Amino acid sequence: MPEPAPAVTAAEGPTQVAGLTPAQYGDLFDRMRAGFKLEDGADQRAVDQQLRWYASNPDYLQRAFGRADLYLYQIVTELERRGMPLELALLPVVESAFEPYAYSRARASGLWQFIPGTGSRFGLKQDWWYDGRRDIVESTRAALDYLQYLHDEFNGDWLLAIAAYNCGEAMVERAVNMNRAAGRPVDFWDVWLPGETRAYVPKLLAMKRLVRDPETYGLEFSPIPNSPYFSRVATHGQINLKIAAEIAGVSPEELYELNPAFHRWATDPAGPHYLLLPVDAADVFAENVDQLSADQRLGVTHYSVRRGDSVASVARNFHTSVNVIRELNNLLTGGLTVGDDLRVPSAVPELPAKVMLAAARVDGRGRSLRRAHVQVVRRGDSLWTIARRNGMNVNTLASLNGMHPGDALRAGQRIRLTSGSSGGSGRGGAHRRMFYTVREGDTVTQIARLFQCSVPQLLAWNGLGSGSRLHAGQKLRIHLHTRHS
Repeated sequence: MPEPAPAVTAAEGPTQVAGLTPAQYGDLFDRMRAGFKLEDGADQRAVDQQLRWYASNPDYLQRAFGRADLYLYQIVTELERRGMPLELALLPVVESAFEPYAYSRARASGLWQFIPGTGSRFGLKQDWWYDGRRDIVESTRAALDYLQYLHDEFNGDWLLAIAAYNCGEAMVERAVNMNRAAGRPVDFWDVWLPGETRAYVPKLLAMKRLVRDPETYGLEFSPIPNSPYFSRVATHGQINLKIAAEIAGVSPEELYELNPAFHRWATDPAGPHYLLLPVDAADVFAENVDQLSADQRLGVTHYSVRRGDSVASVARNFHTSVNVIRELNNLLTGGLTVGDDLRVPSAVPELPAKVMLAAARVDGRGRSLRRAHVQVVRRGDSLWTIARRNGMNVNTLASLNGMHPGDALRAGQRIRLTSGSSGGSGRGGAHRRMFYTVREGDTVTQIARLFQCSVPQLLAWNGLGSGSRLHAGQKLRIHLHTRHS
């Protein structure tokens, strides 16, 4: 099927100006409207149904596009470079509401909601330090690679390509082949597809209509500046993310929002060796990072090995893990020698809640294949020291044991290090408890969406009524269900 002709030209959009180059638009939305190419579709009722939902939920749209401020310019620019329809820049609204930490029950992650296998297929690295499915630049590259592949696979039919992005090309291929064999049309509106996919394409087309002409639907989108929000800056190696934020003059929370692929206290020692930084902070960071010594980059100090020390005991004393000590000192195997000069972390920063949750999912999945086991508390142990000794996040360990990270331990107490079968639901999962600190502007609905639970569940866990108000600093109990598959 040939690629459909553009249904919307620059002259049709209510705020567009004919003949402008991409850089001449003041509002990024106007620039996007000029690049819309997809037909509205044959089934107007399906599109209208989705459009009514979006139009009646302006708060959802405002939050989604509030987050999109950070990322949308880069996505639009890359789509234009490839000559692809600019409606595709709206897919993250449908997929994740532009929440880079979004995580689904199918283990899809990031703005573009890649599952692990498809992420690997399109070159997204995933390891203990880093998940490329949440890397803003890399996941966008992979998503557009995938969409272009699907477009070519389905003979230039963008709607079939978008459908296949949702349910997989194999299912769409089967549906197309069935229609072709029966002599029926093979476009999206005529082939049989799962209900979720039948709604997925209309959702994007409805979003396109709203963005094209919001006033018709009683909406108003705040303009997004047609200029880059971030720059990609080389780090020339591993760096402590708290230190990176300090030398860039931004908050750690903002740094993680731009670099959600890194879910630990530092970047991946094996790379990628770059960070996304606000444009006005990029030069400051580049200048400052060049002045740091290797120790300053990681926030490390030095320790001279004493008699009786081991890698494990040093890690315990400095509230870190054996792996970190070995990595910092290039100790592949073996023990220590008295007098050795070791690099050790001077401090391990507390991570934002969303980052801790992303790390907890990796930790839980990595240990799920091993037998559940416990550790007996020794005199002087704390949840912090046990977590670091076992290469875990302290919040993950606390949630596994139904505790707060600051709870005291007693010698002889048994602490679980993995979820084990006792925490399972019978369906390959485990329930974990953690606490979330409410931030200014948070709503119950927003927090429920973040932790993939329902609003009634969140209210029940915390003894709240439907009319309860949240306040900044309030601690909310979260029961996280993680899947091991």
